[in-house]
Order: sequence, then C-alpha cells, then structure tokens
Amino acid sequence: MVRVMVVDDHPMWRDGVARDLAEAGYEVVAAVGEGRQAVRVAAAVLPDVVVLDLRLPDMSGPEVAARLAGMEPPPRVLVLSASAEQDDVLQAVKAGASGYLVKSAGREEFLDAVRRTADGDAVFTPGLAGLVLGEYRRLAAQPEPGGPGERGPRLTERETEVLRLVAKGLSYKQIAERLVLSHRTVQNHVQNTLGKLQLHNRVELVRYAIERGLDAD
Repeated sequence: MVRVMVVDDHPMWRDGVARDLAEAGYEVVAAVGEGRQAVRVAAAVLPDVVVLDLRLPDMSGPEVAARLAGMEPPPRVLVLSASAEQDDVLQAVKAGASGYLVKSAGREEFLDAVRRTADGDAVFTPGLAGLVLGEYRRLAAQPEPGGPGERGPRLTERETEVLRLVAKGLSYKQIAERLVLSHRTVQNHVQNTLGKLQLHNRVELVRYAIERGLDAD
C-alpha cells in the first residue's frame, strides 16, 4: 500500500484530499498544514509520496520540497497547487518535486497522478511538461563550471535507449510499452543509470541526457 502525506494549509481542502486518497486505497499517514511540521512529521512517518501545496504559512513549497529531498530515503513530492505560473512550476521542480498538478484537476486525474508518482514517473498537468523540458534544455545549453568531463561511466545499449526516452518526457509506462518491457524493468534500468552516473533523481537524469543530445530525434 502506498503511504501518502498531505500538506495543505486549508483544512477543508486538506481533509477532502486525504479522504479521496483513503477511499482509493492509499494509506494516508499524515495530513498537516505547515511546512516545518511537514518536514518533521515526514521524517517520522516516512511517506512514499507527499502531496504538497506551494502556499504555506511558514515556509514556501519549494523550500519544503528541498528539505524532503534531503531525507533518507526521500519521499517523492507531487505538488498540488492553484498556480500554473511558470516560475512556480520551475522552482518546485528544481527543488526536487517529482511532478506538478493544478488543483483544477479532476479526482481521477489526481489519484492517477499519485499512483504514477509513487511508481517513479514525473507527472505534470498537460502543458506543463513541455515547459519543464524547455527549461532543462536551456540549462543544458549553459556550461556548468567544474562539471564532469565527456568521459564517464559506460551505459548499456538498453540503458541508453531508456535514457533517451526519459529525456523526451515519456512516462515509465509509455517507455515500457514502446520497448515492450515490464514497468519494473524500466524502473530498474533507470535506477542502474542513476547509480552509474552518480545522479540523484529524474531531474538530474533528464539534464544529463539533454546535455548529450539524447533528446534529439
């Protein structure tokens, strides 16, 4: 059972999200309204996924996401926000959020997003994924002082193939269907690639791939 924590400072919204998750079979391990409380409670209950609002009374959502990313093991963070502003989306992703969904999403879309986030996918409201990939490409075009040289760990042909599709923004499910693999096999290839490259998350992996032109057709 996927363990989920809900972080939102509006009690009615927070309770409604927690209720929808519980009715769908998720284990809601906590529902809190402040950022510092979220970081403290997450360290105690170890959720798999944190559903995080960006607007909190004591800390910004990106700051909470960054602190959660520093946990061991880190939970996956799905931002659920009323804002679809470019700066809000990019700040959340750069802080370590796995995905970003606007609050106008339907119940089934939200529940599916939580499931996919738990599975390791990067989930975005339609239209926002292209924005994030565009920002990756912009960052990749900038030289990174002190960055690694061109020589690096050797990836297998299959790992490179999976990495190329990750860079194009495909979900793990889509990659599995494209390559006729199981979802778990795709996850294993991604985890092996992260380990070989000494990267920590999908954000860093996509940037690595784009820097090397693997997102090109």
